[in-house]
Formats: sequence, structure tokens, C-alpha cells
Amino acid sequence: MRCELVGLDCPVCAQEIEDALVREPGLEVARVNFSTATLIVPEDKIRDALAIIGRVEPGVRVRCPDHGSEHRDEAQEPKVNPEHVRVVLALAAFIAGWIPRILDALPTHLGSVFFLISFAIAGYPVIITAARNLVARRPFDENVLMTVATGGAVALGEYPEAAAVMVFFSIGEALQATAVRRSRAAVTSLMELRPDTARISDESGERTIPIEEVEPGNVIVVHPGERVPLDGIVVSGETTLDTSALTGESAPRPTAVDDSIHAGSVNGGGVIRVQVTRPHYDSAVARILDMVTEAAEHRAPVERFLTRFARWYTPAVVLGAIALAIIPPLAIPGETFSTWVYRSLILLVISCPCALVVSIPLGYFAGIGLASRNGILVKGADVLDTMTSIKTVIMDKTGTLTDGRLQVSEVDVFNGFSADNVLSLAARAERRSNHPVADAILRRAPALHPGEEGSVEEIPGRGMRLNSSDGRISVGNRRLMTSEGISTESSGSTEVFVGVDGVLAGRISFTENPRKKASDTLAALRKLGIERLVLLTGDSRSPAEKLARALQIGEIHSELLPEDKVRHLESLREEADGPVMFIGDGINDAPVLMAADVGVALGGLGSDAAIEASDLVIMEDRLESIPTALEIAQMTRRRVIQNTVGALSLKALFLTLGALGMTGIWAAVFADVGVTLLAVINSASLLRAEIRH
Repeated sequence: MRCELVGLDCPVCAQEIEDALVREPGLEVARVNFSTATLIVPEDKIRDALAIIGRVEPGVRVRCPDHGSEHRDEAQEPKVNPEHVRVVLALAAFIAGWIPRILDALPTHLGSVFFLISFAIAGYPVIITAARNLVARRPFDENVLMTVATGGAVALGEYPEAAAVMVFFSIGEALQATAVRRSRAAVTSLMELRPDTARISDESGERTIPIEEVEPGNVIVVHPGERVPLDGIVVSGETTLDTSALTGESAPRPTAVDDSIHAGSVNGGGVIRVQVTRPHYDSAVARILDMVTEAAEHRAPVERFLTRFARWYTPAVVLGAIALAIIPPLAIPGETFSTWVYRSLILLVISCPCALVVSIPLGYFAGIGLASRNGILVKGADVLDTMTSIKTVIMDKTGTLTDGRLQVSEVDVFNGFSADNVLSLAARAERRSNHPVADAILRRAPALHPGEEGSVEEIPGRGMRLNSSDGRISVGNRRLMTSEGISTESSGSTEVFVGVDGVLAGRISFTENPRKKASDTLAALRKLGIERLVLLTGDSRSPAEKLARALQIGEIHSELLPEDKVRHLESLREEADGPVMFIGDGINDAPVLMAADVGVALGGLGSDAAIEASDLVIMEDRLESIPTALEIAQMTRRRVIQNTVGALSLKALFLTLGALGMTGIWAAVFADVGVTLLAVINSASLLRAEIRH
């Protein structure tokens, strides 16, 4: 079950919650997703999880539907954030503390009182959390380090500095929390695609009900300007649909009776009546939302590294701070403990790795969100990371590099059969197939040959076979004919043969055209660093070579069965010595899509096979979205590197300056909270980045 974690603005806290949960028997599979502020936990263990979270992070509230966990409606949320009020009061007391130091008429100790009041107001949540973490044996928590550092400053009589650290730390934490929430909201705004209600139409008229109560087969009414609430088929009315939120395609899509439409589209024209085909939890928009949410749970290698890095980085800095406080005063004549203790306190303030552990997952999450806004579903941060290393792209032919609309160009007949008879027999066998060959035959065929339909059998990679009272009708390639004992001769084009009871009836030849933007897309891939383009197809050699010449693809493997494609992909991966991408239509290429390091399905909106088999789903049938996806992956990697290098460099700089006594605790606060805030803003700005391809 997925629950919401309200108030989870600290990635270290998220990791601590997950660590505590997985140590509990029965909760080993629990996961906490900081990017989406969600908890995934077995449904029968929710109560146990709530108790653990309440003990580890009391400030985090949990919302699980229908399980008695804390839930607060938006109307009940306080209009004024008490944390903001606390920060404002602490800042006011801090400013008041400077007045006696400016005005000689007031006693100086009065300023110290105000500084201590400011310190107490700003610092009491930090100190309480620090005490709780010490009891829980988590001494390297940020709150513990901040408490020790500011407590040391108070002990040294540095009241302004102690108050300043707590006040500006609180301000930074509030700004950081706001930036994190806005970053999440920018991505999860996709939730607005799913209306809460639907207008159902039945014998009693029209009425509005929750979408959870609408069942497949019900008819709903969608008025102009309304968002389609559920997947279905138009049964009356004509309109245009804005599908940009789903597919990234801005052009309105004309829609008429018998057309399939998807939840999340906006009705831009007339009133339409739609027969629902899927329940609300299985609609196109529901699958998109689930994929975007779950994608953040698949961590990239750099995220996993940073989780391990944070576990030794902070203790190492703490030990360094202790050494800095003790060794120089003992080893260097004339040095005082107070000077070096103060410098060690600066190191404690800087030591928390929040800038890294906050910004890195948010960077990947923003990249996933940017992709979804461009009609591209990415199944995880690890997929984005893998895409930046791809140099070899392998592609299917029909429906991927071509427009997928095969046209019957010629019908050769044998053994007394007529052309119409051959087409009719082929149509009977292919009527249940979703292959482009079947579509072309059914569009060209005359009225179906009368007779019993019989049982249809699909032979993977070969064709279709119909067993009926009229005999055994076989439609497929030369391999199928050979297995039937039928001798054939190829014309060198895309073709299928038709056999009846072991006798060759005809040969149907097809033509197809490259996609309009296929050449430009492949050129864009080369500019993005793709060094090797390979064509794998089940089609015959001649049409494959013709297409490859037109698109300047230098490597072709033709006449392949699905298992042959997988074998070739494995071989190409070994030669590439790195990850490879396969692009297919998501219908007939499921095995090779799953075998690829990154499987890309074109036109996956509404296709369960595409979503299940692939790592990357292009919701609209647009080959030109592939360069966009690669560019987003590269942009995401650059942001992650910027945040990592920037945070480590600035922390190293301030650690050095602090150790040398060239900066104070105030600057250390910037190095901690300020760098974190800058990194979060840099990650969030990815959502507004300009894409060239």
C-alpha cells in the first residue's frame, strides 16, 4: 500500500525511517521515497509502520487511505504555518538583541538576553530532536551536530553567533522545505489530469458520481472544456481532444464515433458520449501517474553511492572536528583551546551532507517529470542514468522506422486461385491479428469468404493458421510455408504467402514508406553521441536494405524470429561493451524490449504490453521523441554532476577556511543550508529547461 508522508522534507530523515522499518520483521520490503514523500508498506503491517515512524520521526504525519492513520482535510490545515511564526519571532528577538549594542543607553547584557531568547525560540525543535536522536543512538544526525555546535558557542560566550546559527538554520530549513515541496508539486501536478467525478448517463438521466463508482460498460458524458475522466470509446458526438498533457502533442486530435479516447484528455469541441472500457485505476492517466510515482523508487547508482557516502562522511568530519579542537592547542605553543574549539564548531555545522542527499534524488525526479511532460514515460532514475552511456541503438523496422501502414502492392496467384480469393482467405486467417500485415490485408480484402470461422493459431515469427471446415489456411512467411511442405519463391519485397491444405494459393506483396521524420531523428541521435545504428527485422533482406539505404543505416539483420532478435541484441551488447537501446512498437517486440538495457516502446499509450515490457514508453507514436528522451537524460546527468561537484567543492572550501580561522559560524550556516537550497533550486529548474531536439 502507498501512503503519503506529510512533513517529510529531510532526505536523511527519510533514510532513517526506511532503515528503522526494514529492521522490523514483516517490514523488510518497506520503502520510503523522499522525492514523492511516499511510503510503500505491506497492507497488513500499516499499524506497525505507523508506530515506528511516530517513534523515529514524530514530526512526520502519515496518510494512508481507509486505515485509520492520521488524515487531515485541506480545509482543516492551518492557514498560517506555525513553523513560519516561530522563525519570525526568533528573527525579531535576534534583531532586538543588537539594539543595546547599537544604543549605548541600554545595558549590554539586555542584548545577550534577547540573543538567548532568539536561540531558544529558533533552536528548541532542533534541541528536542537532537536529544531524541541521541537516545536512539543516532549521534551524527544534523540536529545533534547543530545542537553541539551552537551549545559550544554559548559556552564560549558567543551569544550572537549561537543565535544567528539557529535563526538562519531555521530560515534555511523553511526555505529548503518550501523548495522541496514546490519541486514535488511541479512534477506531481500530473495528478490534476485525473478528475474526481464523472457525469454518467443512463435511463434515469445524467448524474455526477465519483469515478470510483463508474464501471466498464457505463456511458459517460463529457462537455466542452471538461477533462475526460476515464478511458473509453466514443458512442456519439464529434469533437477535438487536447491530449498534450498525456502525449506532449499540442495539435488537437479530431475524434468521432468508434474512436478510443483516454482519461486526461481535454474536450475542445462538442458534447460526446463515451462508453467506459477500463476502471479508474486502470486508465491511461492512472498508469501514467503510477509510473511517474514508482519511477523515483528506482534509484540511480549515484544515489545509492551517496547514501553510503553520507554514512561515513559525517562521522569522518566529526572526528576531524574533535581532532581540530584538541591537537593544535596541545601541539602549537601559545594556541588556546577556545580558538580551536570555535573552529571545530564550524566544521560541525558544515558537516551535514544534505545538499547532496536532497538535490540528487530531486534532480532525477525533475528529469522524470520533464520527460513525462514531453510525452515520455521513464520507469526509473536508473533508466535515465543508463541512457547517458548508450552508444548503440538497435531498431525494429515495420512500425518503428516506417509509418506502419503497409499497402498491398501486388497479388500473385497459383494453382487456380484468384486474387480476390487469395485476399479473402488471407483476411479470414488474419482478422484477429494486430500485425501491420494483417491491417493491410483487411483494408484491401473484399468481403470475407463465407464459411465457418474456425480456430485461429498464431505461430510467432511466422504467421497465422486458420483451421476450419473449409480446410487449413496458412498465411505467413517462407518458414511457415516450408513447415507446411509448400515450396515458395520470394519476390524480394515485403511479402506473405497463402497456403490452403498444403497447396500454395498466392503471394501478397506490400510496400511501406519510411516515417516522415525518421531521417532527421537518426541524424539527431548521431549528434547526441550515438555511434552505431542497427536494424533488426523479421522482414526479407531486400526491403530492409532499401530502407537502410534511405536512412543511412549501415548494419542490417533481416528475416529474424523474435528469439533471433534477442540473440542478436546480446551479441551486439557484447561488441558494444556497454548498454544498448532497442526501439520497437511494443506489440510484437516484447522479448527483445525486455532483453535490452533500455527498451523503448513507441505509441505505448493504452498498450499494456508496451508499458510492461519497456523501460521507456513514448506515449504518442513519434520516433522523434527518442532524441528528446536522450537529451533529457543527459541534461539530468549534468544537473546531478553540477549539484555533486558544487556541493562538495563549497563544503571543502568552507571546511578549509573554517579550519584556518578565516571564516565564522555564520558562513558555515550558508555552506550547509545555503548550498542545499541552491542545489534544490538547480534541480527544480530542470523542469523549465529548454529542449533542443
